[in-house]
Amino acid sequence: MLPKKKILLLTTGGTIASLPGGDGLEPHRSEVMEREINQLRTYYDIIVDDVMCLDSSNIRPEEWQLIARRIFQERSGYDGIVVSHGTDTMAYTASAVTFMLPNIDLPVVFTGSQLPLTDMLSDGPDNLRTAFAMAASGHPGVFLAFDRKVMLGCRAVKVRASGFSAFESVNARYAAQVSNRGLVVDSRVLPVSRGEPALRPEISRDVFLLKLTPGLNPAVFEMLAAMGYRGIVIEAFGLGGVNVLHRGLRGIRRAVEDGISVVVTTQCLYDSANLEVYQVGSKLLELGVIQGRDMTSEAAMTKLMWAIGQGMSQEEISDLFQKNLAGEVTQMQNAK
Repeated sequence: MLPKKKILLLTTGGTIASLPGGDGLEPHRSEVMEREINQLRTYYDIIVDDVMCLDSSNIRPEEWQLIARRIFQERSGYDGIVVSHGTDTMAYTASAVTFMLPNIDLPVVFTGSQLPLTDMLSDGPDNLRTAFAMAASGHPGVFLAFDRKVMLGCRAVKVRASGFSAFESVNARYAAQVSNRGLVVDSRVLPVSRGEPALRPEISRDVFLLKLTPGLNPAVFEMLAAMGYRGIVIEAFGLGGVNVLHRGLRGIRRAVEDGISVVVTTQCLYDSANLEVYQVGSKLLELGVIQGRDMTSEAAMTKLMWAIGQGMSQEEISDLFQKNLAGEVTQMQNAK
């Protein structure tokens, strides 16, 4: 019999580890998950480490850093790592950790559930089994497992608040799926290592995500600059349309001139921002605005937070967004 794969389970709270409390569901430590963990021990050698115990709405960039550090420091001797996490902000955490751990040398798989494990009908057991299977697969990278699907952590988006198919892989194939053949991995999706694994957890909180609306007051850009923001991600219309009339362009120009890196993505979830199609987009490119292309808003925001945290200049950040670091963006033929 082959030896069991050794998997580290890092728990952070979330619905999967919640129990009913006086004010609703409350996250607890890993003892709530013990029954499922013991069943999984039939197949894996599992060590459990409670990192934190939070509803994911309360997880901030500081917690992203703590999770990344724990993964990097404790990975030695394990075949893979599973991170249990609340669903509401799991896409942000998985994306941020992707950038904080370049060239990670083992599978790191985030998962959670829409119903607590203590509920007889919970989706948690299936999600844990999928996550552990991916963690034991030998394919390095940061992933998110949910509803028998595995996606890159930097491509995952929560698209449903209550349905069990809560996450989708946006603008990218699934990295793996569970079928009657077991866990089927799509090697074309897996991130490519470009060097030694590293821990680079520095991140800036001074990035603002702005959803563009018709008639938005362009003074908002001046306000963000005055508040000390160093990066703005704009969810624009369609292919990246921004109202350039009525002082809209001037507000963005002022932000760029003030040293703020401005990234434009699209409000259309399953598509790409392309500022080269329409006149309004061309005007933005002339100002030095960065194209987010087909990145999710979560990935664009965390990548920008990470780039600023690494001390990069505006020009360096612009160059970085032309590169595909871990599968977060579709590489263009003429990209650097």
